[in-house]
Amino acid sequence: MREQEASVDGHHARPRGVHDTTIEALGELSEALETIHRVRGHLYSAHQLVGGADLTLDRVVQLFREAGHDDMANRVEQELLGRNLLPGRWTFQIVEEFDDGYYAAFQEIERDAREKLVGGRRHIYEAEMKQRRRTHSRPGHEATPSET
Repeated sequence: MREQEASVDGHHARPRGVHDTTIEALGELSEALETIHRVRGHLYSAHQLVGGADLTLDRVVQLFREAGHDDMANRVEQELLGRNLLPGRWTFQIVEEFDDGYYAAFQEIERDAREKLVGGRRHIYEAEMKQRRRTHSRPGHEATPSET
């Protein structure tokens, strides 16, 4: 393999005999996992946003009562305040189920694929892409921090 086709360092080097398609598949699996990490972040954002909105309803109820709109205050208090987002679930329960189920399974499968196919090495696809795309011997295009 020519220098420009190799990896940026030994930690990200392709093990001998591993086919291009395997590296591509692992790269795609890693990319999919990165997307799922983002989904998890969005779920936590939703968790915090819904919780904040629910806490704001305390002030809404208070203001409606002060304005003499007890019927509306009662409706907000009884129908919205503390309401489940999904049947039987507040957002913390949704996040926990996601973390313990789909998210955990996805991480375990991605880790298992790397362990079995490339000795646990991460980001081989990206490391090889960096090596191909960088301009060798140019400042700002070093393969690793130790080359700066």
